[in-house]
Amino acid sequence: MTKISTNPVKRVPFSFFLVLLTLVLVLLCLVALTLGPARVGVAEVLQALTGRLPLLDRIFFGEIDLLNQKILFGLRLPRIILAVLVGAALAVAGVIFQGLFRNPMADPYVLGASSGAAFGATMAAVSGSNLLVFGLGARPLFAFAGALLTTTLVYRLARSGRRYSLTTLLLAGIAVSAFMSALTTLLLFFRQEELGRVLFWTMGGFSYTRWVEVKVILPYLVFGLLLASRFARELNLLLLGEEKAHQLGLEVEKLQRYLLFTASLLVAAAVSVAGTIGFVGLVVPHIMRLLLGPDHRPLLPLSALAGGIFLLVADTLARMLLAPGELPVGILTSFVGGPFFLYLLRKNRQIMH
Repeated sequence: MTKISTNPVKRVPFSFFLVLLTLVLVLLCLVALTLGPARVGVAEVLQALTGRLPLLDRIFFGEIDLLNQKILFGLRLPRIILAVLVGAALAVAGVIFQGLFRNPMADPYVLGASSGAAFGATMAAVSGSNLLVFGLGARPLFAFAGALLTTTLVYRLARSGRRYSLTTLLLAGIAVSAFMSALTTLLLFFRQEELGRVLFWTMGGFSYTRWVEVKVILPYLVFGLLLASRFARELNLLLLGEEKAHQLGLEVEKLQRYLLFTASLLVAAAVSVAGTIGFVGLVVPHIMRLLLGPDHRPLLPLSALAGGIFLLVADTLARMLLAPGELPVGILTSFVGGPFFLYLLRKNRQIMH
């Protein structure tokens, strides 16, 4: 098993990264609002945003036309916010999986959680289910069930006693992911009238984003982040190994169930509104861990910010590269994440044998 380093290294303070990433995210959001087939100037963006806030409306005064208001508040702003929320959810899920498996190669996409969530969400879409539980629709609920089922199955297959084999973990994730993808394709084969609408969604993207998708993912993300932060100390203890964590009083199996539930919830929320977007949960937590160290207390919130930045940049590029058309953002993240995964695989090749 590939172990995440726990050696004490002098790191840049948490507050510095928090301020830096927050500023970068705000600036990128402002830039993204100006970009698109219909260009909107920075001054107009600031007028539109501050014109709705008390006191600030006196700093950036003026009016923007109705069309630009609809573009900014009806199309771009919800899309930008959703990209940030989805990136945060996938990054935090990646942190949880890597901490749970004590392996830097664990990722919602690699472990099959994204494919399981996509199968569940596709089943809800093609079945036309009107199920409601606590105000939540069928798509996020089915996605959660698919993600949890897939993750639990991979977890059981990879586990041998109290140990995990990196080879078994990756092979189990690839096999289960392929099976779930085949089931998704089978559903679409029998419901070809849904093919055009669902196919683009399965490749990952934010083309059809409206405020309703933001409202869907927000409670999941808030609850998932709070739950993950609640177990930050326990995740740190898991890095010492299950036996050592048990000796320190940690209920390991109970914690593992909580962590699987939390990570699956976050993945399901992301997939239900944005489709399958791979490798965000691999790249972002790995880089942030190199910068911050293994302590999950700063790692979780800062990975959320970094994940939002990463996916916002990817989505902005997806909108601009083929304008007025656009690429599915899942393709761009795979261009980055695929080589990164191969790099990690080569780096850890000795452990595979």
